[in-house]
Amino acid sequence: MIYRSKAPLRIGLAGGGTDVSPYCDLYGGAILNATISLSAYASIEPINEMAIIVEALDRNEQQKFNWAPQLPIDGTLDLLKGVYNRIHKQYGLPKTGFRLSTFVDAPAGSGLGTSSTLMVAILGAFVEMLKLPLGDYDIAHLAYEIERNELGLAGGRQDQYAATFGGVNYMEFMKDDKVIVNPLRIRPQYMHELENNLVLYFTSTSRESASIIKEQVKNVNNKNSKSIDAMHQLKEQAHMMKEALLMGKLHEFGEILDFGFQQKRLMADNISNSSIEEIYDAAKAAGATGGKISGAGGGGFMIFYCPGNSNYAVKKALLSFGGEVKKYSFIKYGLTSWTA
Repeated sequence: MIYRSKAPLRIGLAGGGTDVSPYCDLYGGAILNATISLSAYASIEPINEMAIIVEALDRNEQQKFNWAPQLPIDGTLDLLKGVYNRIHKQYGLPKTGFRLSTFVDAPAGSGLGTSSTLMVAILGAFVEMLKLPLGDYDIAHLAYEIERNELGLAGGRQDQYAATFGGVNYMEFMKDDKVIVNPLRIRPQYMHELENNLVLYFTSTSRESASIIKEQVKNVNNKNSKSIDAMHQLKEQAHMMKEALLMGKLHEFGEILDFGFQQKRLMADNISNSSIEEIYDAAKAAGATGGKISGAGGGGFMIFYCPGNSNYAVKKALLSFGGEVKKYSFIKYGLTSWTA
């Protein structure tokens, strides 16, 4: 018997960074994101020995331990072990051996919320195995607590909720870890057109988002007005994007993305770099009306809105930089678990 789960990765469309404390605690944050057909997977398989095996199949990493109520957090496969430790501490696990395996469709640090989505997928497998009575908000909040508070990994809140709920969501972030997820009911033809025109490009570089987020946090704590004003503008960008999507004003989409990109660069010094700027300029010269770095910044995936049939010319221009144009589709479902 195998307990399986999968959770979708996401594209952040607007408001990125306003879900990070202390900004959202002080001012409230707002983000618009959409889940896509790239996923994180987790499975738990009982084995006939008193051992716990944790492995990331996409990274060729594995650790094996004698059965224990807590596993060491030592910098290797900590997401997997962190979930195990919290689940055993809070809910208890049978004293039997098992293999916990994971796989993610995109590399870590690529800007699609991989680590938080993987955290949600691992939780989903344990919830399936133990038949825990946890709803979507419970799972997303638990994932956030483990990743941010117990493992000490810097980041925001949007990824855990996107992976759990799925679909296109306008999210609001408030003090005391309060999050409201507003699913958007968007006409199918608008989503088809958006999917056709929005190019997803992997720069073939990954980045350590923690350093970018730490600078962003420092800027808020130091009351850096330039950085805080940029975050206010990004929150407004989320409102603009929500209206454009709901009303089918896709001709405004690229300009809204471009507005956000200009503001995002003001949040922290290391969000953009000369390579990203060169790629961005080339995409716009080929016909894109706007774009952004996915996630915290510094590298990984970028998205570009290409109206009409300009996506073909934009893709050609992007491929000249040695990266990869990634095929995807928008999906409506979030975390899914089952027993095989």
